[in-house]
Amino acid sequence: MTATSSTPFSPEEIAAEGLKPEEYAEIVRRLGRHPNKAELGMFGVMWSEHCCYKNSRPLLKQFPTTGPRILVGPGENAGVVDLGAGLQLAFKIESHNHPSAVEPFQGAATGVGGILRDIFTMGARPIALLNSLRFGSLDDPKTQRLFSGVVAGISHYGNSVGVPTVGGEVYFDPAYSGNPLVNVMALGLMETPEIVKSGASGIGNPVLYVGSTTGRDGMGGASFASAELTDESMDNRPAVQVGDPFLEKSLIEACLEAFKTGAVVAAQDMGAAGITCSTSEMAAKGGVGIEFDLDQIPVRELGMVPYEYLLSESQERMLFVAHKGREQELIDIFQRWGLHAVVAGTVIAEPMVRILFQGKVAAEIPAEALAENTPLYERELLAEPPEYALEAWKWSPDSLPPATIEGVEIEGKLQSWNHILLTLLGAPTIASKSWVYRQYDHQVQNNTVILPGGADAAVVRLRPLETKQNEESKPESFTSGVAATVDCNPRYVYLDPYEGAKAVVAEAARNLSCVGAEPLAVTDNLNFGSPEKPVGYWQLSQACRGLSTGCLELATPVTGGNVSLYNETFDSQGNPQPIYPTPVVGMVGLIPDLTKICSQGWQGNGDLIYLLGLPLTSSVVGLGASEYLASIHNTVAGKPPRIDFDLERRVQQVCRTGIRTGWIRSAHDSSEGGVTVALAECCLSGNLGAQIQIEIPQNQLQRLDEVLFGEGGARILVSVAQAQQKTWESYLDEHLGDNWQKLGIVGNLGDSELGLKVLTNDNQILIKVTLEQMKERYFSAIANRLTPLSNTPN
Repeated sequence: MTATSSTPFSPEEIAAEGLKPEEYAEIVRRLGRHPNKAELGMFGVMWSEHCCYKNSRPLLKQFPTTGPRILVGPGENAGVVDLGAGLQLAFKIESHNHPSAVEPFQGAATGVGGILRDIFTMGARPIALLNSLRFGSLDDPKTQRLFSGVVAGISHYGNSVGVPTVGGEVYFDPAYSGNPLVNVMALGLMETPEIVKSGASGIGNPVLYVGSTTGRDGMGGASFASAELTDESMDNRPAVQVGDPFLEKSLIEACLEAFKTGAVVAAQDMGAAGITCSTSEMAAKGGVGIEFDLDQIPVRELGMVPYEYLLSESQERMLFVAHKGREQELIDIFQRWGLHAVVAGTVIAEPMVRILFQGKVAAEIPAEALAENTPLYERELLAEPPEYALEAWKWSPDSLPPATIEGVEIEGKLQSWNHILLTLLGAPTIASKSWVYRQYDHQVQNNTVILPGGADAAVVRLRPLETKQNEESKPESFTSGVAATVDCNPRYVYLDPYEGAKAVVAEAARNLSCVGAEPLAVTDNLNFGSPEKPVGYWQLSQACRGLSTGCLELATPVTGGNVSLYNETFDSQGNPQPIYPTPVVGMVGLIPDLTKICSQGWQGNGDLIYLLGLPLTSSVVGLGASEYLASIHNTVAGKPPRIDFDLERRVQQVCRTGIRTGWIRSAHDSSEGGVTVALAECCLSGNLGAQIQIEIPQNQLQRLDEVLFGEGGARILVSVAQAQQKTWESYLDEHLGDNWQKLGIVGNLGDSELGLKVLTNDNQILIKVTLEQMKERYFSAIANRLTPLSNTPN
């Protein structure tokens, strides 16, 4: 039996599957006939950017992917790193952007479910979640609806499935008004003796469908995720899946139990493109074929046809290859957990994906044509940066009103530095995200060491598993931890994709170093506009080059990730509006001793405050691309700071050593808003004030607002007990030379209302704000912008 040929499809029918005319011609050439409807749909989803990375794969090849701790790199469901002591960590980041734009609750919820399946498919028990979110202006009612819906969806799924959401980031910018970004990262601790891979093997071995039923939800989700959003997209709700976190919890337990039997040869999550993706990828990776009978699949809807079975993205489903003769052993496990498990196929020698339906061949395609030998587009790079960047780079601080000790003039009115600081603390991108994370259960599993908002990175205890029969499994050895962060300053990347992407990697590593963790490896989520447009491809290409440089410089290989392109919407005139290029970096780090970690808040009155890295008056630090320039002067221009990787490595090493030696009592990196905002955040987190003294620039090469709010890499604020001053400063002289300075002291200093006090070197007051003033702006900024309906946490 073979699949029957079909008549040619019309250009409209081809375009509806996300395929180009030349791609359809290539399909006909490979098959030697026209595809039928089911086969056309299979090619449509598998040749989408979401599945085959046809525009990005050539660029991804430059990423470093190997290292002494890398056990599994790109190409599997998740990366895996060796943590030592018999512990292995699986981690991955994925996007669910377009589904969240159409249906924010289910779009975000199923994004959580999907990334968790990537983790436990490897044989790892999920231990933590982080998320990286982007929305438009929070003053827009549409943004409020999307924002509150996404947060509710994340909390619903994560809380219900019992995996803590321990950290993340949230940005607000008009660039994301029509196209929010929802990137979710998950971590898991390997629980099986062997890492479970996805390549099928063993001719004659049975293929098992396990988990939930198949319905029509999520139809064509991969193609939907690979096209620009239009008004019609908002009606495309069948492309958004519906998840069941309680069923997923059972699926986690059943899968891990099944893997421990040794009866499973290979496993694959049915994520994007569902049955099509799982059968073709497992077959192609194993160099074999799979024959699969749709009549065996448990369904939740009647009358489904092969096209619907094959393109459905119903959630909580998996595909296994089992050792022949042991299938019933696995079926019994899944039935005991209340889940479906059926033998639906067989591994065959012919490298084909053969789909049967009602006794006939419904589709028959070479596995490699779907999963490996897919179209690749190496597009021409612009000879020089696009006009928007060249224009932005002409910006100079000279265009701003003068900055004096009294403040700066904004729209004809002098605004004090107090006012400027409080305004920045109330900007939603900088302000506390407590409205978000108080909706998440971040302490389930009882391994969260630092609560959200308390440090620059999340810290989770590594609790050795009972299945690891070695000395490290004793309870008294539960002393190591893993740190994780997700980072990206999209304004930096927009203004200079290469330098901005380098800065993303540097900040991620810096955040890990601020809690005492050694950066190990990266998973990335590349969120960009259309690569078919010269500017979009230039942004993507330059950012990939920057990520590669950063990961090489900091020895943090890339273990995998996700590419989400075509993040564009159309304005009222029909013009495409791409998002800011947003390459999110998820980075993990190792903490050998959980008693030697740091939070960002001041720890005690009298502690001394130091700035590691570039001094306040460094000419390298500037206002270009800064939050101050955007929020206060309503200007997005200039160039982001260039990363000095030699200094970056030295500053981060000094910070980690200082934490592990016990000298450093708090650490916080300087990022959006510069050192002054970072100082205020340390005060707020530690509920203690601070007094700082700074040198006023005596020349005309630097402005006062550059000193206060300028942004630049390789800068970390730390506090140290006075008893350690001499030893600490001697260490700084030896390892950082001139790249450090003592700024001030922690405490109220006799002033009961003192929050943050910034003085000049001749004791003139630049800033004096109370803790209460800062708290009012910082902790209530997001809630105060939401309408009563969206302001109610779920």
